[in-house]
Amino acid sequence: MSHRVQFLYFDDCPNHVLARSLLDEVIRDLVPGTPVEAVNATEPEIATAHRFPGSPTIRVDGQDVMPGFVDPGDYTPRCRVFPTAAGLRGVPPREWIEDALRG
Repeated sequence: MSHRVQFLYFDDCPNHVLARSLLDEVIRDLVPGTPVEAVNATEPEIATAHRFPGSPTIRVDGQDVMPGFVDPGDYTPRCRVFPTAAGLRGVPPREWIEDALRG
């Protein structure tokens, strides 16, 4: 199965480097060779055009990997935090990415 994977980030957010590494690792393990469209949403116009909820954002087939994601409607370039079982984190859990790619 082929997926469309997007990785959206903001230059000043330090979490995007770790998130991209995690995404690449999961792709290598589950769906090798799947291309990733990287979108630098540092510019407000690009952030708005891509409905960017913060950095890092990972979408598979147009859907955010965060379960139950609700679009905040604010696309200001900024860092993002994820509510996980271990508390707020700057990178989505590996399981969310895996589930989205298996979905």
